[in-house]
Amino acid sequence: MKSAKAKTVRKPVIKKGSQTNLKDPVGVYCRVRPLSFPDQECCVEVINNTTLQLHTPEGYRLNRNGDYKETQYSFKRVFGTHTTQKELFDVVANPLVDDLIHGKNGLLFTYGVTGSGKTYTMTGSPGSGGLLPRCLNMIFNSIGSFQAKRYVFKSNDRNSMEIQCEVDALLERQKREALPIPKTPSSKRQADPEFADMINVQEFCKAEEVDEDSVYGVFVSYIEIYNNYIYDLLEEVQFDPIKPKWNGCSTPMRNAESVLPQSKTLREDKNHNMYVAGCTEVEVKSTEEAFEVFWRGQKKRRIANTHLNRESSRSHSVFSIKLVQAPLDADGDNVLQEKEQITISQLSLVDLAGSERTNRTKAEGNRLREAGNINQSLMTLRTCMEVLRENQTYGTNKMVPYRDSKLTHLFKNYFDGEGKVRMIVCVNPKAEDYEESLQVMRFAEVTQEVEVARPVDKVICGLTPGRRYRNLPRGGPVGDEPLVPEVILQSFPPLPPCKLLDINDEETLPKLADTLEKRHHLRQLMTEDLNKKCLAFKALLKEFDNSLSNKENYVQEKLKKKK
Repeated sequence: MKSAKAKTVRKPVIKKGSQTNLKDPVGVYCRVRPLSFPDQECCVEVINNTTLQLHTPEGYRLNRNGDYKETQYSFKRVFGTHTTQKELFDVVANPLVDDLIHGKNGLLFTYGVTGSGKTYTMTGSPGSGGLLPRCLNMIFNSIGSFQAKRYVFKSNDRNSMEIQCEVDALLERQKREALPIPKTPSSKRQADPEFADMINVQEFCKAEEVDEDSVYGVFVSYIEIYNNYIYDLLEEVQFDPIKPKWNGCSTPMRNAESVLPQSKTLREDKNHNMYVAGCTEVEVKSTEEAFEVFWRGQKKRRIANTHLNRESSRSHSVFSIKLVQAPLDADGDNVLQEKEQITISQLSLVDLAGSERTNRTKAEGNRLREAGNINQSLMTLRTCMEVLRENQTYGTNKMVPYRDSKLTHLFKNYFDGEGKVRMIVCVNPKAEDYEESLQVMRFAEVTQEVEVARPVDKVICGLTPGRRYRNLPRGGPVGDEPLVPEVILQSFPPLPPCKLLDINDEETLPKLADTLEKRHHLRQLMTEDLNKKCLAFKALLKEFDNSLSNKENYVQEKLKKKK
């Protein structure tokens, strides 16, 4: 079904002050996790909120004289062991979510050795939600009342979005609701007790200056990069009784419930942005629904028990939040049916697998292969940062080896200026991690010196602001609010006592009826007065709009005469 063509809008203009040649450094933050045991030797000291110092532990000699070497490192912000999840979110992730809602991309990833608290920082724990659920909470707090109905926006296979009219969206909703819910063999849905505690964020947070003349849609996807292959964690796995099975761990098994998933490929869209072809994108309408989708994928992510970490991530995970925004038409009633007016912004939250040394993890077989691929991809990331820094510092034009790893290839656009980049370096202060932490600090130093082009402000559609509320006097108030507020009704004549004195009482009921009639008459008068004021205000708006158009025409004529 084709929708009616929307009114043609004025030529879009770009906000003043948007500069494409401005650059910002990659924001690098550091978070120090508490020691597991109070008697452990500590090699990390927080000097102030921007400086951290590494102390050489006993047993390590870093120069020929045998002296201890103490090195200080500076960050955009250092978060100590007592930092709460909210404090971290407010400083690091809040600005990225605000940019997302205003049409700009963002990339946030956690980096560090295995067991340094990366997954806790990103996901959180029961009663202490991490950055991911807090980002979702802020998004839906900001756009909740401006969300488009489900299926108004539809994702396609080319990393873009389509718009459907309300009728087509309604038909698709009815069609989807009529489909039977697929069931997996021998599977039972079990409520996860940790789920509710992670998304139960007490602090209310929302973005400022949300465009009320637009509608929004939120789509999420979740992938993992394992052994340099990309897997869709939200893909509905087909069941085959003949092929080998897979249980979500590193190796196929015969008695599991799902077949081995197929890896995905990277492609480039028409705007030269990289994306995962065939990746599942799920439209979500609330924090609870979005986090449930994430949790479903999280259970498929590959983890394993190593010598250093009981639940060590064996893959890099990428949870992407795509925000679709489209303006309302000139009447403020429907979504503007013009694809070029859609704004798509994306926030990617990346939980990198931890770097590790095999002589410490005692890895063998598959664990050894996984560790090798993890370290190789992290080394490629470091090499890319070093080449970028060298090109920017010395004016060279060396090719950045993005394609050497799926991880760097996927996010090359961010480093080419498609959004802000933020990194949280997670550090375990125990002495055993000193050498690995030293390498992490050196990588952080390099990354901070890389500059990323500042994203351009989004295009303004050119329609008159306030369109969403223009028709309220004609269509009535939003929601179920009464036309006359309760505060006004309280000024009505009070009700008389309604208790009958005896069966022959002929005064109480007539008094009550008379009072109710007066209240009803007064309410009618107030309603008529309110409607008159609404019509007058609407006429005033129309007159102002006409006056504005006349002035615009007058200016255009003057400009033509000057030419």
